[in-house]
Order: sequence, then C-alpha cells, then structure tokens
Amino acid sequence: MLRIHFSAEDLGRIRLATGPDPAWEALLSLHVLGGPDIDVELRRWRTHVRTSLDTAARPLLHLVPPRGYSPDFLTPSEGTTDPEAAVDTILSTSRLRLRTDVATLGQQRRLPSWATALASGLPAARRGLGTALRRYHRQALHPYWTQISSSVDAERALRAKAFLAGGTDRLLSGLHPTVQWRAPVLQVSYPEDRDVHLQGRGLRLVPSYFCRGRPIALRDGSLAPVLVYPVNRGIDSLRPGGAVGRASALDRLLGRTRAATLATIAEVENATGNEIARRLAISPASVSEHATVLRDAGLIHSLRVRNTMRHTLTPLGTELLDGRAARPVDATEQDDADGAAGALARSIR
Repeated sequence: MLRIHFSAEDLGRIRLATGPDPAWEALLSLHVLGGPDIDVELRRWRTHVRTSLDTAARPLLHLVPPRGYSPDFLTPSEGTTDPEAAVDTILSTSRLRLRTDVATLGQQRRLPSWATALASGLPAARRGLGTALRRYHRQALHPYWTQISSSVDAERALRAKAFLAGGTDRLLSGLHPTVQWRAPVLQVSYPEDRDVHLQGRGLRLVPSYFCRGRPIALRDGSLAPVLVYPVNRGIDSLRPGGAVGRASALDRLLGRTRAATLATIAEVENATGNEIARRLAISPASVSEHATVLRDAGLIHSLRVRNTMRHTLTPLGTELLDGRAARPVDATEQDDADGAAGALARSIR
C-alpha cells in the first residue's frame, strides 16, 4: 500500500498536468512494449512498434524493464507537455542522479556495457540517449498523439468537474478504483508498503494513456511528488490519428467541400473568399455559403475589411480540426466544454 500524507498546505498545492506528459507516456509505453500481451486495446500498437522499432531507439528497452524499477531521471518530476523539452530536461540530469538511478537499476537486472558510460554522464552517452528518446517518440508515440491527448483531455475535464462539484475530496476520491481518499491520506494499492509525506510540496497528478492497472509514483521520495494514474481509454484501439484519418472523419461529418473549406481557413492566415475559391476550385458563391454555415456553427470568425471578407478559425474550429483540445481546459470552463544498442554503444565509446 502506498500512503500519501497531505497537510492543509498540500491540499492547496495539488496540480493537474495540463496534457499528456511525453516522458511518462514514453516510459509507460515501453513497459507495455516489453511486457506480456494482455492489453487488447494496445495489441495492434504493440505489434506494430515491436516489429518496426528504429534500431536507434532499442537501447531504451534495456533502461526500462516491463516490471520493477525504471530510472526516475527518465520522467522529470516537474513535467512538460513538449516532447523536445522533456528530452532536454532528461539530458540535463546531474551525474549524481544518473549514477544513482543506473546503479539502482543494476541491482535488479544485468545492464549492457554502455550503461556505465551513461551513469558517468559522458556527453556522447547523453547524445545517444537523446537520439533514442527522440526516435522512439517519433515512431511509437507521435502518430498516435491525437488519440492519447484526447483521452487525457477528457480525464482532465472530469477531474475539473469533480473539483467544482465537491472540492478536493471529490477530486481525489474519484481518481481510480485502486485509490481511496481517507483524509488526510490518499491510499493507493501498490506492490510495496510505503509512506510519502508531502510536507508542503503538494502533489502533481498526471493522467496517462499508457499507465495501466494501478497508479505509479517516483521511487525517490526526495523528488517533487508525482502520482501517475490510468485514464479511461474509451472503446477504440490505439491507432494512428494523422491528418488523413482526421480529414476522412471531417468529410463524413461536414461534407467534403465544407471540411476542405475549414482546413483551408486553418492553413491560410485571414483567408479571403477568393483565395479559398482558388485553392478549392469552387465558386466564390459556394465559399460564401460554406463559410456562413461554419460561422453559424461557431467554427470560424469572419471580419469584413473594406470590400473583402476574411476568415479565421475559432478555438472550437481548431479543436474540431485537430481532433483534440487545442489548449488546456481550465476548471472554470468545464461546464461549457462538456541508435540500437549497438548504435548507442558506438556513440559512447
């Protein structure tokens, strides 16, 4: 059992991640990748990534075993939603932290020879790790980021509504079936017996798509406290959500020409009717008709400048086009917004 002890000060310092954390999603997806095939929703993703993973990213499988300890430095406690910023933070880890975390990992499994160079913080080893992390995100996460973000955004909206309806008690009590809030202690079903005293540091809550089974906390109690917990993924299997898939869905929802009009307005800053007509090879009258419907639906904003009508997306239009929330949902808005191991080894010689 994991017991997280709150003071009155800590209750006022609970923070909810503003979106999916790329470092945590990378680490937890690596758990899925290396573990048993028990998650039906992730089976297609797992098979695809396992058979096609870039050789430069494969060293990560040695750093992140499917069970047991994974190095804390791979998931910076301050968090970010920017994959590149996450990599930069990981690569700036102190030598002491690298040495400590790699040594802890070495106590439970045999490590490859390049792990010694990484533990020493050698520049070439850091670069090799950065390459592995970037390649992994590009291949295993980026094509699916729209669906991942949508699930996390939906969870954030639920947490915000819970807080508005019942304060901190409602927020914490509904996190996950394995979590119980017995003020002032948050009890989490856990494979080890541990107490975490927040001592005024507060707690960052991180909803995660790839977290499964139960919530997870950092091993090192001296780091800023974090609790990562599973989101409800919905009923769909994880699948690429690129522009082609979104365009097809928008075509069915809005009609092909109207969807193309919306996409063109997104591409062209302050798009005019004539410019949209030229790009889509339709008449200005048709553009005007489609723009009127899109404007009435709240998807675009139109402004007349002299004799020319200029169109821009509204936040709602951006959300629809992206297939996910374009920005973090604030609590006050919820009612309205119902190198391969070898490659890495060579790089650190």
